Amino acid sequence: MFERRLYHHIDWALVGAVLALCAIGVVMIFSTTAGQARGSSPLFLTQIYAIVLGLCAMAFMLSLDYRTFTDKSHFIYVALLAVLVYVLYNGDVRMGAQRWIALGAFNVQPSEFAKIGLALLLAKFFGENRGAPGWTDLAIAAGLTCLPLALVAKEPDLGTAVILLPVLLAVAYLAGMPMRAFGALALCLLLTAPLAWQFGLEDYQKTRLTSFLDPSQDARDAGYQQIQARITVGSGGLTGKGFRQGTQGQLRFLPVAHNDFIFSVLAEEQGFAGVLVALGLYVFVILRTLEAARLAKDRLGSYLVIGVMASFTFQVVYNITMSAGLAPVKGLTLPLMSYGGSSMIATLAGFGLVLNVRMRRFTN
Repeated sequence: MFERRLYHHIDWALVGAVLALCAIGVVMIFSTTAGQARGSSPLFLTQIYAIVLGLCAMAFMLSLDYRTFTDKSHFIYVALLAVLVYVLYNGDVRMGAQRWIALGAFNVQPSEFAKIGLALLLAKFFGENRGAPGWTDLAIAAGLTCLPLALVAKEPDLGTAVILLPVLLAVAYLAGMPMRAFGALALCLLLTAPLAWQFGLEDYQKTRLTSFLDPSQDARDAGYQQIQARITVGSGGLTGKGFRQGTQGQLRFLPVAHNDFIFSVLAEEQGFAGVLVALGLYVFVILRTLEAARLAKDRLGSYLVIGVMASFTFQVVYNITMSAGLAPVKGLTLPLMSYGGSSMIATLAGFGLVLNVRMRRFTN
């Protein structure tokens, strides 16, 4: 349980940077959605509720030794698989995807929590091995990763499913997986790419990829979001147009601006200066998390922190490049800033584990 003396070892600088990003996100959500609510709470208030719940989840993750969570990781993993299967048959359907479980006034997206469950399981799996992992270990870890990945992709939610791969690769690399194993994995992915294109992707997913190469070929449909994202980012200039003064976000030219393209709105309203502040906070959070992995007292803690950091970093990098029109459009939120309750709670819970590992580096 939480000991009072551990309070002094909490990384308050990391907590402050995380909360600063949450605050920027709330402000941007307010800017793009104020006046849209009809008979319900404004979206920025819903985001604040999610942040409060996320902080409660963070506190819970701090209250117990991280080894308690990893010891129970196989139960957590099985429970997540069961919930993901349940979603495929009984989940709420929205915009052609079946990803949510309705809990009264709230909707939970279980796939967001798969990142934490997988990080816990892989940390335990590699942490219990003695010596450098081999091909069998990689095959088992890949199988453990592919199960939730396949279930999430089936919803369909290919963006969230892909986030699980960096968790596997980062933990395996830190555990000492030989580079030739990663080369073999890359070769397998390359050889199976044509099959994945032919049988694994839906038509709309193929269209998104082809339209990325030339958005103008379908400027009113598949390439529309990418074109508008580029316009939005470029129109901000050095200092931006000002709070709630942007045209792309305010006039709804940019779809789901409060969710997938929140960074584009920030660039339009606050300009390059605002972008630098946000990027600086993200870089600080990532570097501070890496330091927590370095300072961890055991391999288990290091693997856990790296697993959490890998999914977070991949999601941040991809969303920002997508918002600038430099990557294919995919439904990936920007952690800590985009609107989304499940994403916010899962992300803050993950940072609770990071803080947990760093805080307990001096305990027995």
